[in-house]
Amino acid sequence: MPTTPTVLLVHGAFADAGSWSGVIAELQGHGIPVIAPPNPLRGLASDSAYIASVASQIDGPVVLVGHSYGGALITVAGVTENVVGLVYVAAYVLEEGESLGELQGRFPLSPLVSNLKEWTYPVPGGDPAVEVTIAEAAFPSVFAADVPADVTKVLAAAQRPLAAAAFEETASTAAWRTKPSWALVAGADEAINPEVERFGAKRAGATIVELEGASHAVAVSRPKAVADLIRDAVRATS
Repeated sequence: MPTTPTVLLVHGAFADAGSWSGVIAELQGHGIPVIAPPNPLRGLASDSAYIASVASQIDGPVVLVGHSYGGALITVAGVTENVVGLVYVAAYVLEEGESLGELQGRFPLSPLVSNLKEWTYPVPGGDPAVEVTIAEAAFPSVFAADVPADVTKVLAAAQRPLAAAAFEETASTAAWRTKPSWALVAGADEAINPEVERFGAKRAGATIVELEGASHAVAVSRPKAVADLIRDAVRATS
């Protein structure tokens, strides 16, 4: 009997696993097993190792889905043996040896870059490290322009910061070279330039869907469309 892969959803920076709620409901409604673990947001190597560890402990095949920075993580974690497919949602699709900063730097910068707020956090035995969030006033337009204002206010208050060092770490491998991939480009993304998303997806040979007018928070604003693409990946890898 064919086995339905488990979908493992990886959120990105400035969000948490709750941002997948609508997508999870859609997938569960179609009988697809799904898990959305917390992303530590501390660095590319350590975060992808954590996601790989979660995937490896799931019985049976896994489809990894990454939003935003989560796309960089599934690119590395996707080499895990039981991972059978990769789905990128408004995401970075890195090449081996490439960093987020390098990929982003080839294209005009998005409004996100000038609207980051710096914080510090303690590191055992060392100097404090820097982490970033999106300035609250800019959050609606940058991250979630097509999400209702009352929801956006909550999302802005509940942001999870990303370690600034994550922008400079390079991907140790690129799983899309050996695993099939799908990608959703958010056409009105103000957090990642849509050209960055298109370039990475095309380079990976992904099956691409583009949603015009979709913000970076496309999983919140258009959960059915996101779930439909994930279901395509699940069907193709079952």
